[in-house]
Amino acid sequence: MDKGAFMTGNNGGDQHGGVPSRQRKRFPGISSRAYEHPADRSALVALRKLSGFDTVFKTLSGLLPERSLRLLFLSDSVRVSDAQFIHLNDMLRDACYILDLEKVPPMYVTQDPVPNAMCVGLDEPVIVLTTGLVELLDEEEMRAVIGHEVGHALSGHAVYRTVLFFLTSVALKVAWIPLGNVAVMALVTALREWFRKSELSADRAGLLVGQDLRASMRGLMKIAGGNHLHEMNVDAFLAQAEEYEKGGDLRDSVLKILNVLPRSHPFTTVRAAELKKWSESRDFQRLMDGHYPKRSEDGDASVRDSFRESAGHYAQTVKDSRDPLFKLVGDIAGGAGDLAGDLGGKLRTVFGGGDRKDSGGGTDRGDGGKADGGKADGGSGKDA
Repeated sequence: MDKGAFMTGNNGGDQHGGVPSRQRKRFPGISSRAYEHPADRSALVALRKLSGFDTVFKTLSGLLPERSLRLLFLSDSVRVSDAQFIHLNDMLRDACYILDLEKVPPMYVTQDPVPNAMCVGLDEPVIVLTTGLVELLDEEEMRAVIGHEVGHALSGHAVYRTVLFFLTSVALKVAWIPLGNVAVMALVTALREWFRKSELSADRAGLLVGQDLRASMRGLMKIAGGNHLHEMNVDAFLAQAEEYEKGGDLRDSVLKILNVLPRSHPFTTVRAAELKKWSESRDFQRLMDGHYPKRSEDGDASVRDSFRESAGHYAQTVKDSRDPLFKLVGDIAGGAGDLAGDLGGKLRTVFGGGDRKDSGGGTDRGDGGKADGGKADGGSGKDA
C-alpha cells in the first residue's frame, strides 16, 4: 500500500487542498483482536486455528457467485477512486492507514435509497455503500461507517460470513431429513448471534478510525431516525437504550428475544449504548495509548482463553443486566450456586473433608494448626 500517497489522510479532515481538520492516532500492526467483541473474537480465533481453512475458502470460492457479484458492482455501480467520489476515497485510504490494512479494498456506491453498507467477498473484501447512506451522513459520520467496514475487512468477517452463509444454504437443502430443520435453525440462530456481535466489533473499529464518539452516535441515530438531526438528541437516544434494557416485565423480555432473533444487526439504540460503554472502558483507553495486540501475535492467541473470556462476558452481562428475564436467570444461577456451596460443605463434613475445629479454636488442616491466612492461637483463626 502506498502510504506516502496519503500520509495526511491520518489527520482526518477534508484532504482537498491538503488541509486536514485534526490529528488522528494511527495503530501500526494492530490486530483485530484489539477491538473485537469477546464473543466475536473467540469464534474468529478458533476459526483461524483450523488447519487448512484458507485452502477450503479458496476451493469454495469457485462454488460461490462472487465473480458475478464483482462484475455486477463494476457494471452497475460507481467505483470510488481518485476520479469518482474523491472524498469517500480519501476516507477509505485514511481508514486503511489508521488500522494499518495493507491492501485498500475496492469500494462502490450503488443506487439504493435505503441507507446501508456492507463488506463482502472471499478472495478479497469489497465494500459497498448505498446512495441513501452517502446522502444521509456528514463527513465525520461517514468516516466512522467506512472505518466500520474496514474493520470487517481486517477481522476477516467478509470471508467467514460468505462461507458460513454458503454452508447454511447447503444445510437448508437437507432440512427435510428428520430433525434436520431443527438443526438448521439452531445453526442459523447461532450464526446470527455471531453476526450481531461482529457488528459491535466493527462499530468499535469505526470509532478507532473516526475517533469521534459523538459522530458515531449521530450516525447510528440517523440510521434509526433519518436526516432530521435538528429534531434529535444523542443523549435522549441513549436514554431510549437504557429504557429498552431495563423496562417491562418477563413478557417484554421474551418479546425482545423474539424480535432480535431474525436480525443480522443489533438494534441501533443498543449499538449506540454498547459503543459508548466500550469507549469509557479501560481497554479502549489502553488501546488509544498504544497498548494493543499485534497481528504478528495472532498465531499465539489461545482458543481456550478466548472462549473463557467470551463465557465470562456473557456471565457478566447476565449479572449486570436490568432486564427482568436476565435478572431472574442471574438470581436462579446465584441461588443454585449458593445451594451447591452449602451442599458441598455439608458433604465434605460428612465424609471427613470439611473443616474441623481443634481444641485451640484453629482449623485442623494438617498444617500445624494454622488456617489459610489466619492464626490458630487464641481462637482467632479464620477460614479464608
